[in-house]
Amino acid sequence: MRYARQTPDTRQHEVQLPITIDCAVLRAAQRIYRTYCVLQPKHNRRPSGIAINRKSKRGQLIFRENPVLLPGESFVSTNQLEVEIH
Repeated sequence: MRYARQTPDTRQHEVQLPITIDCAVLRAAQRIYRTYCVLQPKHNRRPSGIAINRKSKRGQLIFRENPVLLPGESFVSTNQLEVEIH
């Protein structure tokens, strides 16, 4: 029986770089998030972000960790929104 020599894992770690977002998309996402916070002040679930259509500026709160976006949508995380709001 032969054993293969194990080589060190040479895959690089995934680096998360800040993503630039169009200002109009960011403002629309902030408006949606702000409305959610006002209408649901004692919300139990914190959304992970907002999926927003880049053309229509309509969006939807996302509560999943890994959102699935449609073509033409951008994801704005709640962390990005809270930094900009405060």
